[in-house]
Amino acid sequence: MQWIQRFIATGAFSGYSPTAPGTVGTILFLLAFLLIPGLHGPVLWAVIVVLFVLGVWSATGVEAIHGHDAQQINIDEMVGMAIALIMFPAGLAWYWTLLPFLLFRLFDVLKPFPINRLQNLSKGWGVMMDDVLAGVYAWIVFQFLYSMFIRGFVT
Repeated sequence: MQWIQRFIATGAFSGYSPTAPGTVGTILFLLAFLLIPGLHGPVLWAVIVVLFVLGVWSATGVEAIHGHDAQQINIDEMVGMAIALIMFPAGLAWYWTLLPFLLFRLFDVLKPFPINRLQNLSKGWGVMMDDVLAGVYAWIVFQFLYSMFIRGFVT
């Protein structure tokens, strides 16, 4: 059971990357989004829910090994990146996904209020919820930028 929790919480062990394991997890989800047709709309919502539930469970188990919100746990970054990509405009060139990516990483690293408080939740909840909110912040900013500037620029 512990092996399964480690596999899930560390994004198929990508969280053991010696450099920037959180960024590695974020990039892995971004690549999945770009390479898997149909990973949009209701399917993306379902993936987010499943990864979130598995993330809380697996991060709780892995925290017992590596400590609270250990850097090896990166399923939370995957969920946050997925949230940042909700409603990504169909037909928009792939390189525009770099904007939600950068926004998510910015909010994940800086942890503006109340993201910084969510880390204090117990067990896997604290691991997951700060990245969920960072993903929501990134989504809001991207949607604003898209509606105000990008949509008119690319059409």
